[in-house]
Amino acid sequence: MKANCGILAILALLCSSTISQAQSSNAVAGGKPRPNILFIVMDDVGIDQMQIFGYGGLTPPLTPNINAIARAGVRFRNVWSMPECSPSRAVFFEGRYPLRTNVNSAILSDDLANSQVSPFEATTPKLLKKAGYLNGLFGKFHLAGPDNNPFGRSTPHVLGWDHFDGFLEGAPYPIDTSIGGQVDDPSLYTCGFIPDRAHSLHGADTGACHYADSTCTEMSVSTGPNPGFRCLQTGGIFVKDRTCRSSAGKSLLFSHTNAYYVWKRLIIDENGNLTPSDPNAPPARGYVSDTTTSAAADWIHRQNSDGRRWMATVSFANDHSPYQQPPRDLLPTLSPDSSGFSCTGNTIPNEIATRVLSNQMIEAMDTEIGQLLVGTGVASRNPDGSLNYQPDKTNTMVVIIGDNGTFAPGVKLPFDLTRAKGYVYQTGVWVPLIVSGPLVASPDREVSAMVNIADLFQLFGELAGIDVHKAVPKSHTLDSQSMLPYLTAANHDSIRKTNFTQTGNNIHVGVPPPCVLALTQPPTCVQLFNDSHICEFEGGEWYGPGSTKGVYNSCCEVQRSGIYKDPVKNPDGTLTLLPIDQAATRNDDFKLVRKTVTECSASAGAVPLDPSVVQTELYPIDEKPLNPTLDRDGDSLCGENCPTGLTGVPLQNFRLLANSMNATLTSEPDCAGDGNEDKLVNGKDLKDWSFFAGDGGSSWYDFNHDGFTDTTDRDVILGNLGKNCGKKN
Repeated sequence: MKANCGILAILALLCSSTISQAQSSNAVAGGKPRPNILFIVMDDVGIDQMQIFGYGGLTPPLTPNINAIARAGVRFRNVWSMPECSPSRAVFFEGRYPLRTNVNSAILSDDLANSQVSPFEATTPKLLKKAGYLNGLFGKFHLAGPDNNPFGRSTPHVLGWDHFDGFLEGAPYPIDTSIGGQVDDPSLYTCGFIPDRAHSLHGADTGACHYADSTCTEMSVSTGPNPGFRCLQTGGIFVKDRTCRSSAGKSLLFSHTNAYYVWKRLIIDENGNLTPSDPNAPPARGYVSDTTTSAAADWIHRQNSDGRRWMATVSFANDHSPYQQPPRDLLPTLSPDSSGFSCTGNTIPNEIATRVLSNQMIEAMDTEIGQLLVGTGVASRNPDGSLNYQPDKTNTMVVIIGDNGTFAPGVKLPFDLTRAKGYVYQTGVWVPLIVSGPLVASPDREVSAMVNIADLFQLFGELAGIDVHKAVPKSHTLDSQSMLPYLTAANHDSIRKTNFTQTGNNIHVGVPPPCVLALTQPPTCVQLFNDSHICEFEGGEWYGPGSTKGVYNSCCEVQRSGIYKDPVKNPDGTLTLLPIDQAATRNDDFKLVRKTVTECSASAGAVPLDPSVVQTELYPIDEKPLNPTLDRDGDSLCGENCPTGLTGVPLQNFRLLANSMNATLTSEPDCAGDGNEDKLVNGKDLKDWSFFAGDGGSSWYDFNHDGFTDTTDRDVILGNLGKNCGKKN
């Protein structure tokens, strides 16, 4: 890996040198200075969770701080994301749909660099840096690296961020049910801590809390509830029913990660220096959202003290699985005591527990957001403890968004948990967006116009005084449209006439084995992960090499095995198979969905075996509060074979949307031999290929997708020298 910071700095400069100088005046209309930007990303939080938008089901999470920010700004209630986190995050900071970048789904350790954000992209931090902004990212990254990436753990620095403090992976690591290697039975402590005896027969009211620095503190219920959980929150490992002295010789594994409480923290400073420098260093200990909030607040304070303009992206891990109890002091007073809940399983009690934990994780994040605004001086507290937020008295624009729809187990009625995160249906892509700050006219209003998350890329530029369509190279087709008019003028006409979303498989070597996510009903089978650890990391059951449940080559083979037959919930043993490719386009009233699906044959001897077919559906949709019209299974106006049977207005809309979708999907030309995204195949590609070939591994010049950058890829460049892929025929 190219880990030398000098090389990284040179490459970052090289990659951003194609960006036109981002000219930005120091003031906006009315003489106000260019604002700072606080961009807050909520993980797996769809609009179905948000009571402030008129949804949230019968038991919505309590979000008083988010609500206060929303009432002081603009609520965009018709926003589409991509169906998964990495594509959405790439679109936030590139303004380009997945079809242009190959970041088609959540980046996992087997995905090649070809499906990770390229260093040749004109990212938001690179643009804003040229306009005088410093850029920090805190919490979850999940845009590229560390696996199969030439820059490994340095990817945030290469992509333009001046400061990074968080974790690179897509989610917190699995829960440590062994409690630091003490327990062999994973069913005893499914939430990663030992509860007290009031909550578990296997709990403990007293014990020794050991820390990685060899110190120890004795804890018991006499000094507070749930000593085992308190020990975890303070960074320790709890040895039940023992004193510090009697447990002194016990071997405890502080190297074990544990979901939200023990995780791999990485800090990268402005010079590209990594802390810790060793990727195998002991993990960080403490609630990850607390660290995210405090790290962001500290960095913002430093920029304010130095009088520097900034954009801080605060990317919370909440509400991503694994579901785990947050610290009690982050929850509302009336929130139930969940310390005895199970954090795994799909029985009815565990499904209820999952929903409660999901709510609490969102509520904890809401508290952190309030603390962040107060801690940075953007807001204060009223005497009753509520948020006193007066955005017109600040110089900070606050943007809050969910990165994709809610993960199925946490979906709120009347939304559709069978078509949630991972799908282009409404529950999978419809997300809350709130914008507040001194540029907002007539606050406490809603905008019903269609917005795509690509538009945030343009908004960040607009706030900084940058015309992104001029600053970004013409070879990089942008899908962003303007959002600023919605902020500065009430009742502005809709800018977008259609909206678009998509998902598909990332580029990796070979076809991964089956992994079944059993938390959904019926269970969902995917072929995305290349080993058991990643499958289990995502809460799945592994059916590849080494599986004790059986080894299968495809999801259809798993379905035919009958292993998921359940006389009540799933009598046929049916699995939901994630479509191979999905895309959706909508206008004000209708939505077109096109997907490629595998149809499992009843018998392994059938010919042809498990064919893939393209299905096209058309739905009426709307955004009514409380009871929106959704794209549910069976509600397509023409089944899965549109436009068969359509007439009149639905047929007219189908034709318009099909033309729009086709135009979008065919708008990015294939350009074999172009690895630096300038739409030219020339000597610069040979030079850039040489840079990556020095390492030899995966890169954006691995044209045959074999995981190596070698002479075979150079031959592709030589065979296409002189090609101009951006030239109109």
